[in-house]
Amino acid sequence: MAKNIAKAKYLIIGNCAGGIGAAEAIREVDAQGTLVIISDEPYPAYSRPLISEHLAEGCPLERMLLRPADFYERNHIQTFLGKKAERIDLDEHIVKLDSGESIAWQKLLLATGGLPIVPPMEGASNRGVFTFTTLDDAKAIDRYLSRGARAVVIGGGLIGVSVAEALVKRDAKVTIVEMKERILNVMLDEEASALEEERLRQAGIDIITGHTVAKISASDGAVSGVTLDDRQQVPCDLVVIAIGVRPRTELAADSGIKINRGILVDQYMATSHPDVYACGDVAEAYDVAYGERRLTPIWPNAYLGGRVAGFNMAGKETEYPGGTAMNSLKYFGMDIVSAGIVNPPDDSYEVLSQRHDSTYRKIILKDGRVVGLVFVGNIEKSGIVLNLIRNQVRADGFKQALVAEDFGLSILPRELWQPHLRMPASAQISQVVTEHPEEEVAGE
Repeated sequence: MAKNIAKAKYLIIGNCAGGIGAAEAIREVDAQGTLVIISDEPYPAYSRPLISEHLAEGCPLERMLLRPADFYERNHIQTFLGKKAERIDLDEHIVKLDSGESIAWQKLLLATGGLPIVPPMEGASNRGVFTFTTLDDAKAIDRYLSRGARAVVIGGGLIGVSVAEALVKRDAKVTIVEMKERILNVMLDEEASALEEERLRQAGIDIITGHTVAKISASDGAVSGVTLDDRQQVPCDLVVIAIGVRPRTELAADSGIKINRGILVDQYMATSHPDVYACGDVAEAYDVAYGERRLTPIWPNAYLGGRVAGFNMAGKETEYPGGTAMNSLKYFGMDIVSAGIVNPPDDSYEVLSQRHDSTYRKIILKDGRVVGLVFVGNIEKSGIVLNLIRNQVRADGFKQALVAEDFGLSILPRELWQPHLRMPASAQISQVVTEHPEEEVAGE
């Protein structure tokens, strides 16, 4: 028997970018309807990419918050923080929490995000083995870390490289072990990946590709090293598993809501149940580059999808315009932006590129339409191309100019300047903040 039942007109499970976007949209339409947010983390909404800064230099929670500390109070939002939603009863419109409490709802948003993948591996439960997707993960590593520690990072995707940089800044000796033949292999092409790998090696990071960790060894219960699949041994004091995340679809699956790799949503971010919506890392929404529903778990897509869901939950019909993978990073001083399709799957795609020293630019087209980009070094104009992808623009008459040194707005047809390209490129790039980039999704 539940301890008590709270009532909510709008219930949001998840307290990150998508949930905050939905809450703000709901309040723009309905200032009074009861609004409740549940999160199994005990903190106000914070920027997950900043957990690497927390580990590297002690960035405080106050600087990591997505919204001011009084956000929930000002918007009349009741929070259940540090509590986990365990079951959804669609017939009764009730969500049950691990605390024994239940919440009755009229409209529900699933913004449940993803969980780190920890594969079956001998020694994975030893002291000194961590994941790196939450603030608590960063805090746990910080408490464990000693000066000059040796660390093995399993996974060379964005999360793996992010934690590797933070560890180097803490004077750790880092080895990255990546199963595939190159790091950042989904968000970057071979050229950009090689440039980034060179920069990481210059920073003192050892990189082992084409291999996996078969065993984590311990001494007195604490990590002492790893053994690779070729029996090579790497001594270390801690291990960070960063091979990817999987969408947290369990609540939806157990309730009968339709899922594929993620929760399936339509153009209104609605699931197969008319009163339930989904957004963010967990939702398969329309990807403009691929022309199909896909997982694109990054901050801008999560926030926009959340806003669309929130408007529709509150009765203001709004369509999701589509998003795509977008990633911006700067590790050890190297600026890189990628978006859309960066590794074309077949010869039906047209690829234009230009390389000059440490500057690299690549544009991918499909049937004359811009569907992908990779910029390394000088990324200032990448926001212009990003908008071409978002707006599914054909570039037949100016495609070669996209990789030219003097590329800018002036080379585009005047009808494209407004309204789509009104925002400066620098402002566009400032929005490309990753939550969990595309390559961090299981199976990508």
